[in-house]
Amino acid sequence: MTTELRVLVVTIVHDPEDARIRYRQIPALVEAGHHVVYAAPFDAFGRTPPDGVEGLSLPVASGRHRLRAIRAARSLLRRIGAHADVILFHDPDLLLAAAGLHRRLAPIVWDVHEDTAAALSMRAWVPTGFRRLLAACIRFAERWAERSCSLLLAEHSYRERFRLPHPVVPNSVRVPAEVTIAPRADRVVYLGKLSRPRGGAELIALARAMPELSFQLIGPAEPDLQPALEAATAAGTLEWMRFMPNEQALARLPGALAGLALLHDEPNYQHSLPTKLVEYMAHGVPVITTPNQASADLVASAEGGVVIPFGDVDAAARVLRSFVDDPEARIAYARHGYDYVAGHVNWHIDGPQFVRAVEEASRR
Repeated sequence: MTTELRVLVVTIVHDPEDARIRYRQIPALVEAGHHVVYAAPFDAFGRTPPDGVEGLSLPVASGRHRLRAIRAARSLLRRIGAHADVILFHDPDLLLAAAGLHRRLAPIVWDVHEDTAAALSMRAWVPTGFRRLLAACIRFAERWAERSCSLLLAEHSYRERFRLPHPVVPNSVRVPAEVTIAPRADRVVYLGKLSRPRGGAELIALARAMPELSFQLIGPAEPDLQPALEAATAAGTLEWMRFMPNEQALARLPGALAGLALLHDEPNYQHSLPTKLVEYMAHGVPVITTPNQASADLVASAEGGVVIPFGDVDAAARVLRSFVDDPEARIAYARHGYDYVAGHVNWHIDGPQFVRAVEEASRR
């Protein structure tokens, strides 16, 4: 029997309702019999800790306003970091918070689920002239983390960034034991954060071009996109449902005609699989996505949908019309996608691997 661990889970960047942290990793640790303390920006996002988990609120690190959150995280680590058995980080900012302290703390595991340096091209708050320098600093921090922490990677492609081998715990989802695929549908869904690099403008244009279908967009939006979403909702073009807890959002997926993921051609998207694609397939919904490598590879392997060119609203509309006109083909995409993720991208399989990796790190 595994000894109960005291696990300190920390983020200052992510919404405390982040699905990978809140709905997959923490329940996996609790189900394995471990005690979890979850330190996150509960107050900043208006969230509450999960049942049975001790919550500690930290400031949020956002845009150029990060120093206060880093200092608060550093203070928390000094106060309780040595009393945990293992500490689970979710942000590169926390590497700075732990710098110089790590030898006095419990073993640290850094869960790497973004290529932060590659994502700088989408961060408007980073001056263009500083992006190369900041990217170099991030890569330096990653080298330090390899020497000082245990790493978990959310993508196999992330291995190329590091010099040593590290375990991969994919960004999989809890796949239902079975799904019912609707024979016909007229509702299109999008799940996740809304921004222009994530195809937010194309989603609005697509809904405007296809008034015969209803479009439900579920998730928070970047400030520059909110006025357009509000106007489209007021006009009846689409329904912007804003943030929903993961379980409520997933309940909206079954029965949809298609799930959309119209991400732009950005370096960070090339090698990071959008979890929304797996969530759509796991609930019997065929997908329409753009040709970023990770997305296109999943669709090709699963035969669970269609890949369209970047920014091509007309192509997305043609695929949606084909799904309406040929329900048997749409059902085949849905069935193939579900079967694939049930066997290959399933947290019921990956969750125990994650727990074992944390347990092993605690003994180092």
